[in-house]
Amino acid sequence: MDNYRFILSGGGTGGHIYPAIAIANELKVRFPKAEILFVGAKDRMEMEKVPQAGYEIKGLWISGLQRKLTLKNLIFPIKLISSLMKARNIIAEFKPHMVIGTGGFASGPLLKIASGKGIPCVLQEQNSYAGVTNKMLAQKVEKICVAYDGMDKFFPADKVIKTGNPVRSDLMKVSLDKKTSVEFFGLDVSKPVLLILGGSLGARRINQLVEEKVRFFESLGLQVVWQCGKLYYEEYKKYDSESVKVFDFLNKMNFAYGAADMIISRAGAGSVSELCIVGKPVIFIPSPNVAEDHQTKNAQALISENAAEMVKEKELNTHFEVVFKEIFNSKERQEKFSANIKKLAMPNATKHIVDEIEKLLKN
Repeated sequence: MDNYRFILSGGGTGGHIYPAIAIANELKVRFPKAEILFVGAKDRMEMEKVPQAGYEIKGLWISGLQRKLTLKNLIFPIKLISSLMKARNIIAEFKPHMVIGTGGFASGPLLKIASGKGIPCVLQEQNSYAGVTNKMLAQKVEKICVAYDGMDKFFPADKVIKTGNPVRSDLMKVSLDKKTSVEFFGLDVSKPVLLILGGSLGARRINQLVEEKVRFFESLGLQVVWQCGKLYYEEYKKYDSESVKVFDFLNKMNFAYGAADMIISRAGAGSVSELCIVGKPVIFIPSPNVAEDHQTKNAQALISENAAEMVKEKELNTHFEVVFKEIFNSKERQEKFSANIKKLAMPNATKHIVDEIEKLLKN
């Protein structure tokens, strides 16, 4: 039998959405007759990105709890009840053989209902510090696929399997030659390119840094490909020029990575996994505004292997230029970072996750 029905749920940020899409693509390869449905949170980026990838998606009226008392928190119970009811209807209608959650608000209600009905469920946790939704669901699921060692401090040890994080399939083609990639952005092939990534929604502090350092980068003869994020594009598009290319979102990441000589990035789990495969010298600027400062821990895992550099947000004013110049002026350090970060790549993560799904289906 290969006409299985799968529901995938996860979203809010690219870090939850792209792993889910990668898993769906691999399921389609294994089971060409399979039916695949996504469930996301209404008004979040998955409602746009999933249909672009060719899959149907249904939205739940759900959001996270705010850390302070707000009106949104007061209506959270209503949203939760509404989402649980809609999730129950979706499951009754679609009758999935398996439900896969990749984290984010919507996966909570959906996997709670599915596991309660005895439908096998698999979680995929991207970070070194487990998300709230996945921790709540852990007892009820069959398998939890993780990317870091030591995750049994969050989850039942017998359910945890280290697979790595799925990455977008186009990243496997980063071997695009440099010339094609640089020309794709209308840049000069003879000059080095710096790629700046603030995550799928953009990062305010990284954008402020780039604005402050545009002249500094130009003084080094660098060209810049800058993903500033949808929320910030109107503010920063004025910097778009012959040598600085500003984007709200980069749909062709393989070209962006192919063009880059150096990269500045947040240290979300998805970004870290992608950058290991890409194998370019990276300076991480972790977001300090995440649970348990997990981005710093993600970056630290690479720094301990001499595979990248990190500058914390609070040190940007004093340390950034010095650290950047040291790496930019040392071909030896760049080559060392590239070689070491590639060793940490887990390019077969998606296949391993779907292997686990296949085993559960057979049982």
